[in-house]
Amino acid sequence: MPPVRYVDDALIVVDKPAGLLSVPGRSPEHADCLASRIQAAFPDARIVHRLDMATSGLLLMARGAEMERRLSIAFQKRQVDKEYLAVVAGRPQPERGEIRLPLMTDWPNRPRQKVDREAGKASFTEYALAAYHPADDTSRVKLIPHTGRSHQLRVHMQAIGHPILGDELYADPAHRMAAARLLLHATSLGLAHPRTGLRLSFESPAPF
Repeated sequence: MPPVRYVDDALIVVDKPAGLLSVPGRSPEHADCLASRIQAAFPDARIVHRLDMATSGLLLMARGAEMERRLSIAFQKRQVDKEYLAVVAGRPQPERGEIRLPLMTDWPNRPRQKVDREAGKASFTEYALAAYHPADDTSRVKLIPHTGRSHQLRVHMQAIGHPILGDELYADPAHRMAAARLLLHATSLGLAHPRTGLRLSFESPAPF
């Protein structure tokens, strides 16, 4: 079972490994997922947000229908703070900025997403350079998504010319092969407890 960082009668915080689906896929071979593994120990656990299969890090689950409702509302109202760490190609300039590029599904190439300034949904990511490594011209970058579009961080970084290393969908071949996995990790999660209102904060160092 994936490491459980926190559990009480309202919620569970899990550290998802890369390569594991958050929820079951459509085909039988994709039945194994984080949700089913956690539900084996906590049958009332319910997914309220997801991480891409290739992304690792902190993921929140609710316990029971009422907590699922409350936490889903918190996500909808953007009351849950999330931060990610990525290793990207090049050095972003400026070193701190905002990416506001509307996104939508690239239907002929699903599950890929794409920037579409006319039909896309508003999408907003903050980024900040954490460290630059001139030897291989890569950067460690902190990413804060203010919206929750599919593949948002991956598409936004690629769109500004800094694809995430190991990204099989959006990186060019050289940067796709530069890492054995997608170098994207959900490092922090903060929210008000859905029962008590007390602030909860969780941290997970990137494993790369």
